[in-house]
Amino acid sequence: MSRETKNKRQHITQPQELKILRKIVEITNSDFELDWILGEVVKVVTEFTAADSIFIYLFDEKTGQFILTASKTPHRKELGKIYLKEGEGITGWVAREHKPVAIEKNAYQDKRFKGFDLLPEDRYEAFLSVPVLFKKKAIGVINVQHRKPHEYAPNTIELISNIAKLIGGVIEHARLYDETKKKASQFDSLIKVSQTITSERYLDEILNLIVVVTAEMLNSKICSIMLLDEKGEELAIKATQSLSEDYKKKPNIKVNDESISGEVIKTKRPISVYDVRQETRYRYRDLAVKEELTSMLSVPMILKEKAIGIINVYTKTHHHFEEDETNILQMVANQAAVAVENTRWMQEALKAKEALETRKLIERAKGILMRLRNLSEEAAYRLIHKKSMDSCRSMKDIAESIILMDELQK
Repeated sequence: MSRETKNKRQHITQPQELKILRKIVEITNSDFELDWILGEVVKVVTEFTAADSIFIYLFDEKTGQFILTASKTPHRKELGKIYLKEGEGITGWVAREHKPVAIEKNAYQDKRFKGFDLLPEDRYEAFLSVPVLFKKKAIGVINVQHRKPHEYAPNTIELISNIAKLIGGVIEHARLYDETKKKASQFDSLIKVSQTITSERYLDEILNLIVVVTAEMLNSKICSIMLLDEKGEELAIKATQSLSEDYKKKPNIKVNDESISGEVIKTKRPISVYDVRQETRYRYRDLAVKEELTSMLSVPMILKEKAIGIINVYTKTHHHFEEDETNILQMVANQAAVAVENTRWMQEALKAKEALETRKLIERAKGILMRLRNLSEEAAYRLIHKKSMDSCRSMKDIAESIILMDELQK
């Protein structure tokens, strides 16, 4: 063992170890926010190891992979973007075998080592990896790395293993807490959507409120509502909370154009896409790259077993949409469909009411002309119609003018 390596070895005294463990206990007892807990653990481990890099990977049930969830500042942008399968890389090996690995130097030459394009500067000599276990299952891995050769003392490995044991249960509880908060928030959002739909607002306002609430509820970068035209051939954007003019002005989508949106309309079933930038059926991949759109969930707006439109949500990073998320968005979509139908019915009712009022005014104006000019009913109608055409005014306006003049002469 080289002298340089020996000098790097850190010995932690028992009082120091107890102090560190007490700090971890304080962290785990003070807050249920998972990101905060992991961030504080990273700080503590960094302090007593003087490591150049600290990574914490957590197992994701949806993808079946370990995802980089917490790290020191230089890697903030890579959080959530680096994935490892069980058994993949040193980290995956540690997760599979439930054993720590300590490599003093040349860690990147280990046959189990896996590099990442997102971390081109990471060429560490020393590598310590410890599994985070909960009920005999690996739910995460803590990695400690040094750029120069470094010997990890046995009590350092034991201390990090003890920290991993302490945070294992907390991670699961924090996840449960986050999931509970998420469901509560989604429930509140659904109530807002229902209240919006039953309000007396105009359709455009209703749809815009729905996309804003839905984007917040599902933590999506963009949410949009597209409705079918009268012929049922094209989908056009009717509402979105996106501020991008390019997205708002993107062309209509033809239903029979083998697109994702068209498929959702035809099958009346949701479709999720892990990366729209790589999906050939997605018609606006260049726009997706420009707007930083990655994963998409598209669900049909169903009314009386007929699809009248779709709701799309996009995420900025890769995301596997859960069944709960799909079901929630489908509920919103169906409620939005009801709002569209109710608004259209109200508009038709208003048009019918206005047509009836117009007819009554014309009938009354005809009677006045028949009395004052001794005209037949047909001639009186033709006179009102001709005046309307000549003056580019509605027959209702002409009828109201005739009635007003007659009343002024009385």
